[in-house]
This record gives sequence, structure tokens and C-alpha cells, in this order.
Amino acid sequence: MSNARLIEEIERLKEERNAIILSHNYQPAEIQEIADYLGDSLGLSRKASKTDADVIVFCGVQFMAETAAILSPDKTVLLPDINAGCPMADMLTAEKLRDLKRKHPDAVTVAYVNTSAEVKAEVDICCTSSNAIRVIESLRDASEIIFVPDKYLADYVSKRTDRNLIVWDGFCPSHVKILPEDVLRQKRLHPKAEVMVHPECIPEVIELADEVLSTEGMCRYTKESSASELIVGTETGILHRLRKENPGRRFYPASESAVCPAMKIITLKKILWSLREMRHEIRVPEDIRVRAERAVNRMLNLK
Repeated sequence: MSNARLIEEIERLKEERNAIILSHNYQPAEIQEIADYLGDSLGLSRKASKTDADVIVFCGVQFMAETAAILSPDKTVLLPDINAGCPMADMLTAEKLRDLKRKHPDAVTVAYVNTSAEVKAEVDICCTSSNAIRVIESLRDASEIIFVPDKYLADYVSKRTDRNLIVWDGFCPSHVKILPEDVLRQKRLHPKAEVMVHPECIPEVIELADEVLSTEGMCRYTKESSASELIVGTETGILHRLRKENPGRRFYPASESAVCPAMKIITLKKILWSLREMRHEIRVPEDIRVRAERAVNRMLNLK
């Protein structure tokens, strides 16, 4: 079946199921093109919670679909490929976090949204890459803070808040592929280009950046910046959106190696079958969902 025919059938099933398609910024271009909403994981989950659709097809990885299910318990959330996992999220289990918390019983626990529902249910508050600094600053009375699972985001936040954090040894395998020499090579090739990188990058890369931003932050910043060329230090999937939304500007990946395999396994055919057979539904047990929602909402309610 051709892509045009696949898209036609997807649109028909969307109407029949009263469904919407959400796509993360790292998804392949053809998935981004058919999405009703495009964005980062939490932003998409908030969109899901406000939609009148009955079915949410989440084109991302499992923790993202779980977050949508946490915030939208009355909706059916589908993940087109159940094998779309997040290596960073898989580096920490709820049991391991409970062990860490027992060693630091007085600590406030903060979890990056790139974690499973079970881990979110064990923490006091969640954060995103864009608001992590604000979340840590809000915990000024905490004597100890556990920050999981990304040690590089933790390092970035710690340096900018002057807080010592108890850190889990997790990381994003795609972002650590971006090396200082990659950025320096691109700077030599494009000396007038600004450098923006994601805070999941290693510290040596962050030191070379003009701006450190989340994926949505990159999209917003680019629209406001006068730079005609930008070097982009994050997963390469975002380049499609940046180029589409900013015609006439040039974007260069800091590293062509910064590809998340899990983000690339969802296809048009898998979306079609997901809608046709209503698979794979992501369900979060209610006791876990309620506790995880509390941590997410505490973040969302920060002034």
C-alpha cells in the first residue's frame, strides 16, 4: 500500500474512532506530517488531556504514552509499536528508586518525565528539561534532593542552582553520542552559526553552546533568533520541524549519530494497524496512576 493510501485510510479511521495523532519532535518526518499535534512529551500529554477525542495515538516512546494515560484516564491511549521504549527510562526501576530513598529518608525526590509510571509514583515532583531549574529552585527548604534518572541533566541543573543533588547514574544514549569534537567541527564549517544543545548532552558539549534548550525551547528560540544558521545538538528528528517552520534558515546536526532507534520504529503502517485493531493500549494501574499524577500535577501547578 502506498503512503498516500495509508494516510487516506488512517484519516478515515481517525474519524471513525474519534482519534487524534500525537507526534514527538524526534519522530520520522512522515509521522510528524500526519500528526494533529507535534511537540515534546509533556506538552503532548497536556494536549491529550484537553482534547475531546476518545482515542490518542501517541507516536513516541512508552513513558510518553504512559504520561498521556496518567493525565487522561478517561481516554484510550495507543502506542503503535509496543517495543518503542526509552533506554534512559529503563535505567531506573521503582524498586531501585525505593532503595535509594531508604538511604536518604529526608530527601525530596525529583523525577525527570523520562521515567516509567511506576517511578513517577514514587517521587514527590516531576520535571521536564525546560523547567528542571525552576523545580529545583522551588525546593529551597529541602535539605537533600534526589534527582533521577539523568545524571547530565542533573549536572546542568546543579551548576545553575548551586544545589548538590543525589544523582542516579542514567543518561540518554542518543545525546551522549554528541561529542565536543562534533560541535567544534560544525563550528569550523559554519563559523557564523549559533549552537543550541539539549541539557541531556554531556557537560563538555553544553560548555560550547550559545543556548541550552529543550526541544520545544529550540523551536521557540529559533523563531525569535536572528541567526540564519544554527547547529542543533539533540536527536536529529527535530531538524525536519525546524526546517519546515523556518524556511530560508539553515540547520546542521551537531552529530549525525544522535539518532534514537526507538523513536524511528513507528511507521505509517503501524499507525494504521494501531487504529484498525486498537492496539497497543497503554494502561496504568489506578493506584500507580493516582500517585504518578500527583507528582506530575505538582510540577504543572508551579507558579
